[in-house]
Amino acid sequence: MNLRPHRREDPELSLAPMIDVVLVLLIFFMVTTSPRHESQLELQLPEASGRTLPEERARLTVEIDAAGRYAVNDRRLDAADAETLRRAMREATGDRETALILRADGRTPHQAVVTVLEIAGQLGLKQLAIATLEAADASTARDARSSPEP
Repeated sequence: MNLRPHRREDPELSLAPMIDVVLVLLIFFMVTTSPRHESQLELQLPEASGRTLPEERARLTVEIDAAGRYAVNDRRLDAADAETLRRAMREATGDRETALILRADGRTPHQAVVTVLEIAGQLGLKQLAIATLEAADASTARDARSSPEP
């Protein structure tokens, strides 16, 4: 009989299987997670139709140039602030049935368009038409801009 205490070996911690598991999990998450570009939205933009507003309705035309300056019914406003625009639109609006036609340059700041829409809502205008060019008219206008002047 052996009465001497039997010396046990110290347990070893083997890191190789744990590293293998971590690498497999890392590869799994990399493959299953698809990178998304949150700044890119999938949009379907509307197309312009050839419909026009009925002629018998009163019209209010607001034009905005590329610098954000306004013109109401072909009358250019001195200031480009919201209060001047509100006053001019209120004077030109006959009643709430007046149709608003918004003509904005393609390079117009978005805030200028939003300002017109907000004031139209405050005045109670219910009909809005955004003036656009049809595809043939747009290419003709683009060609005219790009051709050198004589």
